[in-house]
Amino acid sequence: MTPNVTVVLGTPSVRGALATYNEQLQRIVAKYREAGEPWPATSRAIAAYAIRMNLWQPQPAMMINRCADELSKAMREEYITDPQGRTVRAKHAVRDQRDGEQTAFWDDIRTAPRQHMQMAFQQRRHQILGECKQLKRDVDSYNQNRVPTAPIQMIFDFTLDLEEAEAA
Repeated sequence: MTPNVTVVLGTPSVRGALATYNEQLQRIVAKYREAGEPWPATSRAIAAYAIRMNLWQPQPAMMINRCADELSKAMREEYITDPQGRTVRAKHAVRDQRDGEQTAFWDDIRTAPRQHMQMAFQQRRHQILGECKQLKRDVDSYNQNRVPTAPIQMIFDFTLDLEEAEAA
């Protein structure tokens, strides 16, 4: 899927439209830094620079994607109280390949079929695992390359954290 945005920098990569777009955005960040702009920086500051320098320009078709992203964020943040008094997410997404396109289909925990919820829970667990794998790589790299004599210890067993959160 090609984003509906004109990025003025760069030439296409052979790895595909999304990789090309991300690489072009990464080049905008590099240009921001090369220009001597404040660093570390917020993504908003970098975005303001990119727009001010005409390095990034939204296209009218982007409005649907933006609205869809904001709707997804709102659905992720909608919570209800279940009959036992627990605060739980109301809306859950399942990513699925349909008509050759990867799409997220949303449903409500109160009305969704079991199959939808099972897949949504499995996919969220997989996302969490991916985050943990990347965090471990980041910590290992930092420990080996920056502070090998005083490594940061990271625990990936969340049992106690979950018990503590439930007790609160």
